Amino acid sequence: MLFSFEIEKKSEEFPLARVGIIHTPHGDIHTPAFIPVGTKATVKALTVEEVKKYVGGEAVLANTYHLYLQPGDEIVKKHGGFAKMMNWQGPTFTDSGGFQVFSLGQALGHGVSKIATSEEISQREAKEETTNHEKLAVIDDDGVTFKSVIDGSTHRFTPEISMQIQHKLGADIFFAFDECTSPLAPIEYQQEAIARTHSWAKRSLDEHKRLGVSESTGKQQALFGVVQGGAYETLRKESATVLGKLDFDGYGIGGSFTKEDMGTAVKWVNEILPENKPRHLLGIGEPLDILLGIENGIDTFDCVAPTRIARNGAIYTKDGRINLYNAIFKNDMSPLSDDESWYTHGYTKSYMHHLFKADEMLASTLASIHNLKFLVTLCNDAREHIIKGTFKEFKESFIKQYYA
Repeated sequence: MLFSFEIEKKSEEFPLARVGIIHTPHGDIHTPAFIPVGTKATVKALTVEEVKKYVGGEAVLANTYHLYLQPGDEIVKKHGGFAKMMNWQGPTFTDSGGFQVFSLGQALGHGVSKIATSEEISQREAKEETTNHEKLAVIDDDGVTFKSVIDGSTHRFTPEISMQIQHKLGADIFFAFDECTSPLAPIEYQQEAIARTHSWAKRSLDEHKRLGVSESTGKQQALFGVVQGGAYETLRKESATVLGKLDFDGYGIGGSFTKEDMGTAVKWVNEILPENKPRHLLGIGEPLDILLGIENGIDTFDCVAPTRIARNGAIYTKDGRINLYNAIFKNDMSPLSDDESWYTHGYTKSYMHHLFKADEMLASTLASIHNLKFLVTLCNDAREHIIKGTFKEFKESFIKQYYA
C-alpha cells in the first residue's frame, strides 16, 4: 500500500478540526493520534508488545540523530529498518535531526524548551549574557556540524545526508531537514532560519526523489516538510505558503512557540497548508496544547514528555499531574487509573510510591505505560467527540478538571 490520507469527518464546531486515517505501507493511523517516541528504536522502559497492547499506540517515532550515532544507520539498514530492528509491526516516523540543531546549539546552556512564556522571551538578553556553554552544533547555510553527545567526535548533517540516513532507517513517514529555532531568538534570526529551512526543504525533497524507495525496507516513504517561523505570524504564514506549494506528502509544524499563543500559531499555519495532507505537531505533549492543536487542525503529535516525567515519578490524571514520590501517596490505596480497562488500574498509588522510593525498574515501566495511555486516549476521545459534534464541550470539560 502506498502512503495516503483521507479525511473521514470535519468538525461542525471548529473549521480546521478533523478526523481521518493515514494509510502507510505498514498499517493505518487513525487521527488525531499521539505517537509514542522511541528515540533510539525503543520506547524507554517498554516492550513493543506493551506499547501496542497496553498503550494502544498505532505508530512510533525514532530519532535520526541518535540512531545515526548509535548503533549507526548502516547497522539499522542491515536489520531492514529500525522498525524491524525493534520488532515493531506498524507505522513509523523519524524526525530529521533538526531538533538537535536547536537542543545542541541555541538551547544549550539556556535551559529553554521549544515553548517559552512572553516573560521568558522578554528576559532573552539577560540570559544570553550569562551563558558561556560551548555549543555542540554550528549552523551554516549548507548544513550543520555536530559534536557527538557520546564521544565528542565531529559529524556533518546536510539536507542530503539527513535524507540518506532516513532512507536507511526506513520509516514510513519522515521529515525534511530543518532548523528548529529558540523561542528566545529575535525576529531577525528567525527570518534567517526560515530562509535556510525553505532552502533545505527543497534540497531534502530533491534528494528524496533521487533516492527512490527506502534502502532498508524497499517501500516508498512519505516526506513531510517542516513549517518554521517561531511565534511570529508573518513568518509562520510565509513558511506555510512556501512549503505548501512544494510536493510534500504532509507537513510537520516545528520550531518554537509562545506558550500563550501556541494554538493561534498552529491556526495561522493550518489555514494555509493544503487541507488534504496530514499535519504533525513536532515535540508537543502537554494535554492543553494537544487539544488546542486538534482544534486547529493537527492530525498527529509526538513528545518525549510522558515517558520522561514518568521516570521521575510523575503521572497524568484527570485531575492534573501528580508526583508519586510525594509522601501523601504512601498509604493511597486508590488505583493508578480509574478506568478498569487500563492495565495500570491493577496497581495502587501506594504500590507505585513504594516502587519509586525503592528505585525499582518496574516503576518507570508502569508509569510510562500509564502516561502514554493517557495521551493516546486523550486523542482517541477527541476523535470520537469530533465525530459526535461534541468536541467543544469535551475540551472545556477536560480543561476545567485537569487544570482546576
